[in-house]
Amino acid sequence: MDVIRILLAIVLPPLGVFLQVGIGLQFWINILLTLMGYIPGIIHAIWVITRR
Repeated sequence: MDVIRILLAIVLPPLGVFLQVGIGLQFWINILLTLMGYIPGIIHAIWVITRR
């Protein structure tokens, strides 16, 4: 299941974080990072997914 989340995180980083933790602080941080730059959003999403 983590592989699917990681693939979704590459395509749409907030979706991968949402599937992992729901709507919470990490989700909003990821949206902010994705708006600031696509790559920071991907890095954060993969970090959140692999951390748990």
